[in-house]
Amino acid sequence: MPIDVEVALAAELDPIEFSWTSSDIQLYHLGLGAGANPLDPRELRYLVDDAPQVLPTFGNVAASFHMTTPPTVQFPGIDIELAKVLHASERVEVPGPLPPSGSAKAVTRFTNIWDKGKAAVIWSETTVTAPSGELLWTQKRSIFARGEGGFGGDRGPAGSDAAPEREPDLQIALPLLPQQALLYRLCGDRNPLHSDPEFAAAAGFPKPILHGLCTYGMTCKAITDALLDGDASAVAAYGARFAGVAYPGETLQVNVWKDNGRFVAGVNAPSRDNAVVLSGVELLPT
Repeated sequence: MPIDVEVALAAELDPIEFSWTSSDIQLYHLGLGAGANPLDPRELRYLVDDAPQVLPTFGNVAASFHMTTPPTVQFPGIDIELAKVLHASERVEVPGPLPPSGSAKAVTRFTNIWDKGKAAVIWSETTVTAPSGELLWTQKRSIFARGEGGFGGDRGPAGSDAAPEREPDLQIALPLLPQQALLYRLCGDRNPLHSDPEFAAAAGFPKPILHGLCTYGMTCKAITDALLDGDASAVAAYGARFAGVAYPGETLQVNVWKDNGRFVAGVNAPSRDNAVVLSGVELLPT
């Protein structure tokens, strides 16, 4: 079914109500590798019972955290096979620290649909509020839909993920556990591409790949730990583009630059000729 841009951009999706507990936060952080040093007080802040600190990136997965089936891409004006869809980018903005437990309502609308010729890029924005009406976080996402372009729409801005033209201010090794994807899939993304070797092979990969949102969250944690003293509440906004894949068991490298009061970064895989995994990473401190 072709994308009906007019219908999609005029739609506001039905609100989604959800809740989370401190155990969900602990599981999410464990899925990102927290607790690798179980004697480090900074690591334990992510995992303490009842009141762990919360990385803002939990907001990117909170509404789907308890899902046990693969997602669909069926909305007003949009009906796309999941196999055609790639996660393109993700961003979260928080006005204050996220609570370690609570309930919320998420309202999503589509903000832009760009025609890239052979594909479409679909942008959405989700506003998440507490029962009191207080804004908890705003999530922005884009997906790349192969074969869904050519409808005569705006191509959208070209954009640039170029890093500063100098050596990074900091390089961080980011080791991935062999079972990283099997652990992280408990955070709501049960796509078999991350767990089933046969499914991954059919999709053209030598083995299951790590969830992009796992690499995304791990990178946020790595920058927070290295440059913000491990204080999750010091992150006001964070985002990145998904430029390639990561494989459980390999070690990634995070290259970080300090740039006018923010941190920008890129993530690559040194063991695969520095293949780019994340680009355009941006963390804004409070």
